[in-house]
Amino acid sequence: MITILSAAIIAMAATLVGTRYFIVLLVHRGYGQFIRDDGPTSHRTKRGTPTMGGAVVILAVVLAYFLAHLISRSSVTVSGLLVLAVFVATGLVGLLDDWTKISKQRSLGLTPRGKMIGQGLIGVLFGVASLLFPAAADPQVAKNVGARPATVAISLVHDIDWLRLPVVVAIIWMTLLITAGSNAVNLTDGLDGLATGASTMVFAAYALISIFQANQWCVTGGNHGPRCFTVRDPNDLAVVSIALAGACFGFLWWNAKPAKIFLGDTGSLALGAAMAALSIYTRTELLLIVLGMLFVIETASVMIQVSYFKLSHGRRVFKMAPLHHHFEMVGWDEVTVVIRFWIICGVCVAVALALFYGGWIWGW
Repeated sequence: MITILSAAIIAMAATLVGTRYFIVLLVHRGYGQFIRDDGPTSHRTKRGTPTMGGAVVILAVVLAYFLAHLISRSSVTVSGLLVLAVFVATGLVGLLDDWTKISKQRSLGLTPRGKMIGQGLIGVLFGVASLLFPAAADPQVAKNVGARPATVAISLVHDIDWLRLPVVVAIIWMTLLITAGSNAVNLTDGLDGLATGASTMVFAAYALISIFQANQWCVTGGNHGPRCFTVRDPNDLAVVSIALAGACFGFLWWNAKPAKIFLGDTGSLALGAAMAALSIYTRTELLLIVLGMLFVIETASVMIQVSYFKLSHGRRVFKMAPLHHHFEMVGWDEVTVVIRFWIICGVCVAVALALFYGGWIWGW
């Protein structure tokens, strides 16, 4: 518990303090955001606001993770390191995208194909490492919860035995999750504080899920039975989750309207990939659909808009996509949209936690 608390405090403090100085650095160098011309007119005042703030979030999470383990004198785990690896790697893809926008002075960075290639490669490497990594060092862990951080089964609260996949297909499935999660948060990051606040709730939920799994772990405790969890490193996944939640919460101080800095693709791509990685390692892949329903809705709105536009030869379902821009276009104030979307996210997180607990009770 000391490790978990330390990670939360360090991550939050690092973004609260570090973001301020990062803003000064970016303003001094003139690294500001370029706004799309077809967006809401109210967003034009945001032109020039520093971006790439996700770099501070990434550094804060990594710093918090290792310092928390140093403080508690506990060991890092393969599961924790792999989640951090995919988090940092997708953040680098986002950083390249943000840098392209700044250097070329335009609102578009990497091509969609370039992003997908980067995310796909990271997803494949993550999937291979998750399934083929050497057995757990602790024989008790290897015996009771399996040797590797991930399994080939699709999961809801536990692995679903009849949804076991061939290894290659399982790697493809994990790659799709990483790519989809990464892009979903990226699409949601369009209003001040929207993606940051929603991400805080999702990661806090994953911290609670991991702590509960650690308390009902198949390796420890005396009342195992069929309901115990076979997650490899639940305590360390809780450390990573709370560090992510703390970093997002601290960053929200500077990212809430009027935003002094944006997450940029650096942060949004990284946060989405981390959510997907945590869903894989906590065996809650399908539950992530409910937990991150806000991100799913935002992504679906873009897919519907693009598909209908092509099929109808220019007609639109929404005034603008993603969905948060539609509500701006019909007259909602930006703060109103953000708060109401946060409420939606909070309700979805609460429902997902209820499903998780119910799944444990009823042995899903």
